[in-house]
Amino acid sequence: MATKIFLGFQTFVWLGYGLYLVFQPDYLAEVAGVVASHDTAMTEIRAMYGGLEAGMGLLALCGILKPSMTRPALLALLFLTGGLFSARLFGACLLGDFSVYTLGALGYEGTSALLSALLLRLPAAGPAA
Repeated sequence: MATKIFLGFQTFVWLGYGLYLVFQPDYLAEVAGVVASHDTAMTEIRAMYGGLEAGMGLLALCGILKPSMTRPALLALLFLTGGLFSARLFGACLLGDFSVYTLGALGYEGTSALLSALLLRLPAAGPAA
């Protein structure tokens, strides 16, 4: 049950935020200072921030709906959020940037990676791939 609740939350966050950024990529300029200087850059923001995040949300949803996808979804979340957390922490330390946005993202990513790892240890995480 804990795994489904976790994946449901991840679905909501990743899919919702991803779709929002597909249609409102300029939002990143407001909250994170990510500015597209060319049409190609705007398409890149839509793809990497919007499409990739929406895809992760759909994978989390698959982990809820199809038990054989639970473990792959948790593994993907572990590696994705772990990678984001590690690179963001490195960058923040390197530049001394601990803005509200950065701290919020670090909290979300670190917690998500930790919970993914813990849930993978439960028998309910699905059969080994």
